[in-house]
Amino acid sequence: MKGFSAKELVGLIVNPLERVVETLERKLGLFSVVIISLASMLGTGLFVIPALAMVEMGGSGSNPVGGIWLAFLLAGIVILPAAISKSELATAMPSSGGAYVYIEKSFGPQIGTVLGVGLWATTMFKSAFALLGFKAYLWVLDEMFGIKINIEVAALILLVLIVIINILGVKQIKKVQTPIVLVSVIFLALICIKALFTMPMNWGNAFSRDAFGPSGIVSVAETSAFVFVAYAGVTKIAAIGGEIKRPERNIPVGLLLSLGISSLIYVIFSIIMVSAVDPSEYITEGNIAREDPVYVFVDSVAGQTFAQISAFLAITMLTGMALAGVMATSRFPFAMARDNLLPKSIENVHPKYNTPHLSIIFTGLAMGFCISFLPVKDIAKLASGFKIMIFIMINCCVIVLRTSSKSHSWYKPDWKSPFFPVIQILGIVVSIWLIYLMGSKALIGALATILIGLIIYHSYGKKNVEYEITPWETFRLMFTNPDEAEKRRLYAAFHAADSNSKGHLNLQEFTSAMNSLQLEVSLNDKILRRYFHSADINGDGVLDVDEFLISIQEIDKEEE
Repeated sequence: MKGFSAKELVGLIVNPLERVVETLERKLGLFSVVIISLASMLGTGLFVIPALAMVEMGGSGSNPVGGIWLAFLLAGIVILPAAISKSELATAMPSSGGAYVYIEKSFGPQIGTVLGVGLWATTMFKSAFALLGFKAYLWVLDEMFGIKINIEVAALILLVLIVIINILGVKQIKKVQTPIVLVSVIFLALICIKALFTMPMNWGNAFSRDAFGPSGIVSVAETSAFVFVAYAGVTKIAAIGGEIKRPERNIPVGLLLSLGISSLIYVIFSIIMVSAVDPSEYITEGNIAREDPVYVFVDSVAGQTFAQISAFLAITMLTGMALAGVMATSRFPFAMARDNLLPKSIENVHPKYNTPHLSIIFTGLAMGFCISFLPVKDIAKLASGFKIMIFIMINCCVIVLRTSSKSHSWYKPDWKSPFFPVIQILGIVVSIWLIYLMGSKALIGALATILIGLIIYHSYGKKNVEYEITPWETFRLMFTNPDEAEKRRLYAAFHAADSNSKGHLNLQEFTSAMNSLQLEVSLNDKILRRYFHSADINGDGVLDVDEFLISIQEIDKEEE
């Protein structure tokens, strides 16, 4: 086997581009982590999805089903492996920008481009879904104020305003989003308590055999894939890992807490809403789901005034989610342009407002198309399908990075996933099963994303990115040619320690190279000095690459 030059080994052992640089102030504690994560989830999950999920489970006006709580619970359990995996990734790269960075660094620019497109589509669809929810509750304001509102035009006008606000860089609205979410959750909790004490509760609507659709567990599984989008924000906090205090603790604990709390809220709320109000009330003639199920529920339990309040809260929260969603979505093309995977013009920021205005405008146009021409159910299904695909890759990242970490020693998470790799493998298998259950729309959407990503990479990105050995390439080589993988690792350690590119190592550089190899035997400075002089055949006080390899062989022999 041939030797390797330093240029051929870029990406192995230590790559300066892969070092985590912490430049942001760490000021977010555990409570902030949980609140921010919940604020990015609960809007559509509470105010729009429930009735759609009833129809997805096989319900109709004449044959209503109310077992959607089990679908929410199952979706939360399926997301758990990805939340655990992303917690580990975030503590290894706490200053990074989230899933796109993890995937691009693990699998390289080609797969990074495909998944970058997928992430953009996921967050764009989720933001469009929030605006569709806004449309669903807007008619209440029409009745309240006695004015005629063209709902379609109002939604598009709001979208234009959201795009303008994002370009202007007015971020204070994100600070308003969190208290609105808290007020909405408290308001709905009080309505649920009132329902328990004042309404005749029919628990059979939620727990009877007929409550889970015509196909039982299959109907539940299909619906859990559909409601996946309700949890899409559970891992969002990892994208601002550089601002979190004690990330090795607060990121994993915060993610798991927010997942548990959101699952509990979804389950309890969906049980009470179908037990207090018959599920048929949430479905109109023609078996079409009401897109404003919370209004129906609150109106039945507490009357029209409180129902109008719930509609106002829904409009406010969903607008805030769409506003924050456009900002988050526009950052994916911006990051890809920064990595030379998209034209540099997308990376340009507005000279006055310092925002990626071209990426924001493009994202706004795509959202406008979605809310104008795609039905709510298809939006939810596409968003869920893309998100499941992203979660599959997040689980794969941990497997690849853990397995190849000796060759890519920059990967040093402060918190590691328990039961590795069982949790990750289960998450991958179950997620693939859910995409299959979602049917042709999700599969076509995933295939379209892959195709678009490959076209973008091969038509532009491939010509502009610099080659670098990725953990995925090392992972494959470890199974197909382990000797080659190990030799490449040894050469990489040599070149990384040869700081001045002299072609040889002194004792201090030799010690550094040995430490970077993470050998299983314990080697202190005294032992390393002995190996150094033993391998220095010509006695010149330095080791060339061949002498360095001899020292490794001696260590291996002694270990045996």
